[in-house]
Amino acid sequence: MRTVPGHPSRMGPWLRRLRLAPAHAGSQAATSSLPGLALRSSACSEKIDTGRRYASYALSRLCRPVPTQDSPAAFLRPGPPRFDRSPPQPHLARPYSSLKDGPEQRRAAELEKRIAAIPLERYRNFCIVAHIDHGKSTLSDRLLELTGTVAPSGDNKQILDKLDVERERGITVKAQTCTMIYRNPRDGLDYLLHLVDTPGHVDFRAEVTRSYASCGGALLLVDASQGVQAQTVANFYLAFAQGLALVPVVNKIDLPTADVQRALEQLESVFELDTSAAVRVSAKTGQGVADILPAVIDRVPPPMGDPNAPLRMLLVDSWYDTFKGVVLLVRVFDGSVRPGDRLVSLATGNEYTVGAVGIQHPDQIQQSVLRTGQVGYVYFNPGMKRIQDAKIGDTFTIAGYEDKVEPYPGFEEPKPMVFVAAFPTDQSDYGKLADSIGQLVLNDRSVTLQKDFSEALGAGWRLGFLGSLHCSVFQDRLRQEHGADIIITEPAVPTRIVWSTKPGDETIITNPAEFPEPEDPRMRKAVLYEPVVSATITLPGEYVGRVIDICETARGVQKGLEYFTSTQVILKYELPMASLVDDLFGKLKGATKGYATLDYEDAGWRESQLVKLNLLVNKKAVDAIARVVHVSQVERLGREWVSKFKEHVERQMFEVIIQAATGKRIVARETLKPFRKDVLAKLHASDITRRRKLLEKQKAGRKRLRAVGNVVIEQEAFQKFLSK
Repeated sequence: MRTVPGHPSRMGPWLRRLRLAPAHAGSQAATSSLPGLALRSSACSEKIDTGRRYASYALSRLCRPVPTQDSPAAFLRPGPPRFDRSPPQPHLARPYSSLKDGPEQRRAAELEKRIAAIPLERYRNFCIVAHIDHGKSTLSDRLLELTGTVAPSGDNKQILDKLDVERERGITVKAQTCTMIYRNPRDGLDYLLHLVDTPGHVDFRAEVTRSYASCGGALLLVDASQGVQAQTVANFYLAFAQGLALVPVVNKIDLPTADVQRALEQLESVFELDTSAAVRVSAKTGQGVADILPAVIDRVPPPMGDPNAPLRMLLVDSWYDTFKGVVLLVRVFDGSVRPGDRLVSLATGNEYTVGAVGIQHPDQIQQSVLRTGQVGYVYFNPGMKRIQDAKIGDTFTIAGYEDKVEPYPGFEEPKPMVFVAAFPTDQSDYGKLADSIGQLVLNDRSVTLQKDFSEALGAGWRLGFLGSLHCSVFQDRLRQEHGADIIITEPAVPTRIVWSTKPGDETIITNPAEFPEPEDPRMRKAVLYEPVVSATITLPGEYVGRVIDICETARGVQKGLEYFTSTQVILKYELPMASLVDDLFGKLKGATKGYATLDYEDAGWRESQLVKLNLLVNKKAVDAIARVVHVSQVERLGREWVSKFKEHVERQMFEVIIQAATGKRIVARETLKPFRKDVLAKLHASDITRRRKLLEKQKAGRKRLRAVGNVVIEQEAFQKFLSK
């Protein structure tokens, strides 16, 4: 390699092998014959890897290209003693503009452009309500395909159901939302539709109630083969009370057992709906689905609101995200919300800065603004840390307008109806299980949580749920999403005790182990109450006698009996909540060959004769197995307990006595015989007194062992006993 005269070379032997490279217009570059080494200026190819780029930058600081008179090429020579202190060009990372201009960003921009062109008069917010397993989620899939929100495919099943337990059981647990743009074929205009797929089981009624607040109408879905059922009746009255416009839809018309005319007659006779324009569809095959959205546009009114008024935003739902904090699902009634807006909560008074807004389509798509009438998500920056700060039914507005905005009435918080105790199968997993339960509770605000302890099962928690299915779904989610396994005690309901010491002195007990014993002096004049529900049972008329017997056995009080068709009956009962927990629904299904449906709502408290039933093992109570029951159920339940528990306890070297007791009264007993050594085996023709002496000695030893020995009950025994 040549150097410029007068300048001694500072290059090492490996640099001397650098040779001249051609110069390009607008850039100066030099390449090396050494493999993997290249000199470059700020204009470089993005295909060069990071190692080459750093080597290029280092060598460019050491050597400068120098042009000659006879050639536009450049020679490399040592640079002068001065150094170029200008900052390096940002060529090691892709420009930010190129990162933002991806296919998803272009799709979001096109979507927002279409939404901005739609006036408020062409907005429609509606939900789908029906009894469980009437086809709500399947119909939602077809509507998403019809509007082009998702591509049509045979794999589109339960698109809006995000939880594994929902797909496994085929039910909807949490209400899911989606924004769709529909081109109406009759006028060729775009309509912005907001769809909510609601749960169908009574345990999740709070989800349905919240969904109504973000909607102006509802599709009342009825199975053509089943007709009107209990949850259909309950959903209708909830929607009617909210003033929603109802569009009757008869689903599953393709089934061989479908009776469309009977379903329409039931809708007309029970709800007094005009069924002349009812939509007949098969969500599975897609037949008639195209007629639903035109009916929604015609019958569901557009949302009302003032786009120029101060922001009035209702919090409909919330969930916790590990990176964003609490994400809010909101309905904008007035005004608009954008990133950077300073919002204030009218319920808590806390102020937040909006970090991002967007819509569900069906996944989250970020937008620059949420306008009046829209339903979308909002999260803050810095994020909201505590899910308890997101109060469902809260109203948000721009900071400074708190006195000018009227808060929304809000929702009634769901009350736990069923309480269980949960313990890890291995106490060493307590910390891991505590984290898993905490994460699930963050996204399910209806679950109550407090710490508990059992002498038999160790440290654990007492959890409150809306119903038995809610408890079962929570346990499945814990196993599927976190790989955790727990021991769940038998479900219990709260008990109210009004003491006679002074007026107004009362206690509500959710843990049966804390229930006072009958010998407690305070219980002599105390009044006990148990929760009751108002149950609505729909069933074929031929099974009325069997269902009435089951309800009477469950200590129910009949409130009404009505034939709404020649074959269908609506039976109304006031039932103790404890009877529902004790698998009443399963008994109804068995007695009616699966045709009975059940819906219930809280009906307050009723005075009752209640006692605590304990399980004793060698006269010691097992606190994990205690239950508050009615006096009429004591003997039956006590016999079941002792016979079942005996099967799971291992034999000991001494006699084990298993008893069921209320206070000092023993209602049932089983005895587990001990292992017995044959002490007479070595005696053949000995005297009878010798035999008697050995037997008496063995008897005395067993008595002494029983006095000092403790029964060891394995965790597996409790797990098998408490399993259904």
